[in-house]
Amino acid sequence: MLVRVVASTVTQRGGFLGRLGAIGVAPDDGEQERLAKAVITLSACLVTALSTVWVIVYFSLGLPVSAAIPLAYQVVSIGSLIAFATTKRLRPFRTSQLAMMLMLPFLLQLSLGGFVPSSVVVLWSFTAPVGALMFKGTRSSIGWLLAYIAVLALSGLLDPFLDPAEVPAAVIITLFVLNLAGVSTTAFLLLRYFVLEREHERAKSERLLLNVLPAPIAARLRDSVGTIADGFDGVTVLFADIVDFTTLSATATPNQVVEFLNGLFSRFDRLAERHGLEKIKTIGDAYMVAGGLPVPRSDHADAVADMALDMMAELGAVDHRLGADIQLRIGIDTGPVVAGVIGVRRFIYDLWGDTVNTASRMESQGVPGSIQVTERTYQRLCSHYSFAERGPVFVKGKGEMKTWFLEGRLAPKTR
Repeated sequence: MLVRVVASTVTQRGGFLGRLGAIGVAPDDGEQERLAKAVITLSACLVTALSTVWVIVYFSLGLPVSAAIPLAYQVVSIGSLIAFATTKRLRPFRTSQLAMMLMLPFLLQLSLGGFVPSSVVVLWSFTAPVGALMFKGTRSSIGWLLAYIAVLALSGLLDPFLDPAEVPAAVIITLFVLNLAGVSTTAFLLLRYFVLEREHERAKSERLLLNVLPAPIAARLRDSVGTIADGFDGVTVLFADIVDFTTLSATATPNQVVEFLNGLFSRFDRLAERHGLEKIKTIGDAYMVAGGLPVPRSDHADAVADMALDMMAELGAVDHRLGADIQLRIGIDTGPVVAGVIGVRRFIYDLWGDTVNTASRMESQGVPGSIQVTERTYQRLCSHYSFAERGPVFVKGKGEMKTWFLEGRLAPKTR
């Protein structure tokens, strides 16, 4: 609602409203607690100020008792605000404010003689369950809603036995319009607030989902309940690992280790985005990325090769907080994979298959500071990249394989 928006603003900026909204805030209150206190404080001040209209109108009409009710509310409300500013206790202040919001319109209607002469002022009691919904939550608001219904029922039962006050017809009609418009506007603003909050939470969930899943997969996961699994015939997979990272990090502080990995892998994330590749995951100090999924592309091997070369170049720009030269081992393979989402909590988009295992072997059995690729990756890239042949290498689980070291991209031929 409007008051909540204003409170959210004034808790961050100073000024008179900022100081007023913060009168009940304690130094150790969290952000949500501060906002809740600011909202109810400004709401109470607003209703207290608006009550002046009722005091003036009914006093000018020669209805001192009716004028005294909102005046009494103002006095009690100001007293509760002072107590709140002193104790910083939200619960008693919130309860007293809601109780007065419920009972003031009811008592005012009784003093005026019923629904018609009071212009159905009892409708303002609806602000009590509305306020409870905002300030206390859905469960607690049910009791206040039942109390509001009880007040309406009691007003109906007592109405035939009340003596109507002498209020001019024009005043009754004007206040009818104002009361109906005020309560309707309050209800509308509340519904609008909840719709905006729901949209905000949905957008936040979307952003969180996109942080862990590719956009096409996130859309499928959101729109369906079945298993997400796909097969791809042509994908290039890259594994990168920091050489002797366990030894390097043994003498570093936890903060140094995390800050270094975050800085390095953040650079790799930006490279993956630049080359249109999909980061799959990090495992300790290892980084995995793939090209050609979830949206197939014909140049997946080229994109991964370019990223591998850029990853090696990025090491020179990294702040070596671990106090030693950092080297990478990178392994690449190309072939078919199976991809899908696993788990129901902290789920992950992952890859399986011989291509994944072989790329991992290319990394683990590679040479520090090198990019080792398989024969099938080499065949896709050899016409426009430069390589050094490593020769036959025994690869665990695969036997003897011919591998190559990627060294760079060949310059375009000039005519």
